[in-house]
Amino acid sequence: MCGRFALLAEPEGLREFLDVVNMEDPPARYNIAPTQPILIVIAGEKQELGSNLPERRAMLVRWGFLPGWVKDPNEFPLLINARAETAAGKASFRAAMRHRRILVPASGFFEWRKPEEKGAKAQAYYIRPKKGEIVAFAGLMETWSSADGSEVDTGAILTTAANNDIARVHDRMPVVIRRQDFSRWLDCKTQEPRDVADLMTPIDDGFFEAIPVSDKVGKVSNMGPDILEPVEEKAGTLPEKKKKGAEAPPSSDQLSLF
Repeated sequence: MCGRFALLAEPEGLREFLDVVNMEDPPARYNIAPTQPILIVIAGEKQELGSNLPERRAMLVRWGFLPGWVKDPNEFPLLINARAETAAGKASFRAAMRHRRILVPASGFFEWRKPEEKGAKAQAYYIRPKKGEIVAFAGLMETWSSADGSEVDTGAILTTAANNDIARVHDRMPVVIRRQDFSRWLDCKTQEPRDVADLMTPIDDGFFEAIPVSDKVGKVSNMGPDILEPVEEKAGTLPEKKKKGAEAPPSSDQLSLF
């Protein structure tokens, strides 16, 4: 599960990391929520001799995947995540896994740990790379067309089983694509889903650290840096060996493009 994430990187460092040149300076975003626009990277035209075309392109999509065959988006569930283990075989994601794989840059993501005590609030965590680097989550995109011909670019983040560090918080985590594997992941012309299956595995233990934060992140209107301030962990949350993962508490003020 990945229901909130942040992107705080300096524009120049982000451009260099992603190897894109068409990206405008993105604002710092501390609490990116479902249905909001998210920055993604797709494979562009291969550079030719004497051409200045970038190999990768940045663009914005709606976070909430809509397969092309959906008729009414209001009657279709919000797909913000796709399970890496089954996406290639699912009707909703099969075509995108084969033809439209993307990267979703992030500085970290948020997760909630279920409390043992009944009725107690979940503990929120900001999970970020220990070295403070930018990460790129594996994702999928689809352009949905309405009956009147209007189009909406949509996307989802792929998740996998949590590694040992994250398992104490939640049983799922985003798939992280290493920088040296960007080209292979984005290459949908020669790399079929089975060829990149080895990339859709949990990142190494020790890569992320989980920092307890307040429950401000659960409200989408809280968008300032204060939501990243560390807090003392709530008493009664699950110990190192967790029982079951908890999803982000639903927010009644989610934005919508529809």
